[in-house]
Amino acid sequence: MDRVSSFDEPLKKLLGGATAKVMAEHLDLHTVGDLLHHYPRRYEERGKLTALADLPLDEHVTVVAQVADARILMFNNGQGKRLEVTLTDGSGRLQLVFFGHGVHKPHKELLPGRQAMFAGKVSVFNRKMQLAHPTYQLLDASDADEATEAVDAFAGRLLPIYPACKQLDSWRIAKAVDAVLPSAQDAVDPLPASLREGRGFTPLPEALLKVHRPQTKADIEDAKARLKWDEAFVLQVALARRRYADTQLPAVARRPVEGGLLDAFDAKLPFTLTEGQEKVSKEIFDDLATEHPMHRLLQGEVGSGKTMVALRAMLTVVDAGGQAAMLAPTEVLAQQHHRSITEMMGELADNWGLWREAPLDEGRRSGDGRALGGSEQGTKVVLLTGSMGAAARRQALLDLVTGEAGIVIGTHALIEDKVQFHDLGLVVVDEQHRFGVEQRDALRSKGKQPPHLLVMTATPIPRTVAMTVFGDLETSVLDQLPAGRSPIASHVVPAKDKPHFLARAWERVREEVENGHQAYVVCPRIGDEAEEDGKGAKKAKAKKAAPDEDPEKRPPLAVLEVADELRKGALAGLSVEVLHGRMHPDEKDDVMRRFAAGDVDVLVATTVIEVGVNVPNATAMVIMDADRFGVSQLHQLRGRVGRGSAPGLCLLVSEAHEASPARARLSAVAATLDGFELSRIDLEQRREGDVLGQAQSGVRSSLRMLTVIDDEEVIAAAREEAVAIVAADPELEHLPELRTVLAALLDKEREEYLDKG
Repeated sequence: MDRVSSFDEPLKKLLGGATAKVMAEHLDLHTVGDLLHHYPRRYEERGKLTALADLPLDEHVTVVAQVADARILMFNNGQGKRLEVTLTDGSGRLQLVFFGHGVHKPHKELLPGRQAMFAGKVSVFNRKMQLAHPTYQLLDASDADEATEAVDAFAGRLLPIYPACKQLDSWRIAKAVDAVLPSAQDAVDPLPASLREGRGFTPLPEALLKVHRPQTKADIEDAKARLKWDEAFVLQVALARRRYADTQLPAVARRPVEGGLLDAFDAKLPFTLTEGQEKVSKEIFDDLATEHPMHRLLQGEVGSGKTMVALRAMLTVVDAGGQAAMLAPTEVLAQQHHRSITEMMGELADNWGLWREAPLDEGRRSGDGRALGGSEQGTKVVLLTGSMGAAARRQALLDLVTGEAGIVIGTHALIEDKVQFHDLGLVVVDEQHRFGVEQRDALRSKGKQPPHLLVMTATPIPRTVAMTVFGDLETSVLDQLPAGRSPIASHVVPAKDKPHFLARAWERVREEVENGHQAYVVCPRIGDEAEEDGKGAKKAKAKKAAPDEDPEKRPPLAVLEVADELRKGALAGLSVEVLHGRMHPDEKDDVMRRFAAGDVDVLVATTVIEVGVNVPNATAMVIMDADRFGVSQLHQLRGRVGRGSAPGLCLLVSEAHEASPARARLSAVAATLDGFELSRIDLEQRREGDVLGQAQSGVRSSLRMLTVIDDEEVIAAAREEAVAIVAADPELEHLPELRTVLAALLDKEREEYLDKG
């Protein structure tokens, strides 16, 4: 077997079909290499008991603990039997529960004083943490064959605890790892010898052995240091190669034109740009003036003025004779951007005839720098979405291909084959994480030469995440809020524990409306027939199949139901309207216009209002089932209020248990308005794979050991080494091992993951 193929060997050959099937379906492990890179989550020392007090609710856990007591209880007039076992570690207790015929074996084996590994899902019953029907393995019973095997399976005194699932416990995964561990000797080492020796790293085969079967804690540290570096380095080389390839592409330099639209726009602004907006604009202008395509990420706080910066970049490109396209993820957001930009440029439109439909003259055909954007000519700003009428759509397409429109704002409709540009110079992608690489590239390919690219995200991203997720982009940060933005007070409303708090929340909404303001109410679900026929039907079916499920678990609250209840009850007499993604576009637009005009008191909506919606008079937001949203999403939603001179109020309504992680998340959101701090909290509370893998692109992350929040130094150092290596040898001709590992990372799916960011 050669060095590469041993890692590609299907697990079925070594472990058998049944185990391999469970690993593939539930842990996404398919090959020997996958399993060798499935590292232990933590390690238990023999004889040392696990801290039971800090177990996470609703998660599958493995604990090593000692039996304190065990008793059988009868119920249903003696028909039913329940075994309750109490575990202890000296600082906390955990209850195990077994029912029916399942009580006999544990009743004989789980005697007071016995020590064992237990695995199961943590739940709460009668205010006590418990594991119902956990699997277990005895660790100290010399008369039990299984226990002896368990002890023999571990060469050292450190027990590796693997990320597991209900169908496959940690110790069974450990047994499977034993079967593939000899293949660790065939690991292809991606680190150049000089780098490996210079930093004193453990050889890769040895690192794999140490991480799975450590003899000492020092073994674990050695292995982790090496494996983290591998992950950071290979990823940074992939990104450095992308950046290098981008610098080799040609682009048309788009330099500012004196006396053009940008100068006129700046002169008419009723406020002064923030220092941050000036600084970021300069970074963008410098990039636009080069003959290689700009690839820049613009990230910033909610309401920091990213659209203003993007518009100034677009006007610069128009002034220089090109066209600019802004791609928005939803029709609501595209319409909002179109409205915002036309409002921002309103005075110019009156003075300079920005929307004037002039024939295409010779100056435009020849690419005269002032023709498309100069003050003599003006330009058009058009909207292009999938729901536009045929006539409006035809006119928009004509304006783009002739160059009459200098700026276009649109949805996925911009990507269609029939959309052609006269001279596309800049692509602005809003909310980058909602678009795939195919969509981004489809729009960029419409330029005669690669256009400049500006990616915007309203979700603040810690530096290390920017270096990994958006590593092929240069980063600009807007962390100042424009003058005049008001503070937002945020509070958690525990609707289940304190129902009167919810009643008070609706009173506060009424008070805001009485004071001349408006409010949003956000719900996780629409609640219409289309939804019920789809997801709802599946949920109902699942519910039927699981009669033991917690009856307190209910579907998320829905816009249509909540709006109806509010109209009849707590907000009776107020003008309450709904907004969600399945409404007809004209209807959505009508509701948003009337809300923006102040004709609607309360807007009950889904997350369609999450980004881009700007109604300064809206001062209050009530988020129902707030625990069903992520930290960053809550921060985004909250940013819709406090956009005027009056202070904002955000109420996070939840029925989650006070001690649950969900409530901890809500308390964190309520405690700070710092988006960067919240993004760190968000990352710390989620698995790394969620952040860099499935949550971003639907595929598994390549990172197993590296933690982007904690390993900033490793990532920064790896990036530096990667840049130097790629600059010296872009094709990695002298580093065949690195090229081999890179090819494995950059298979079709993972290349897509890198591009999506």
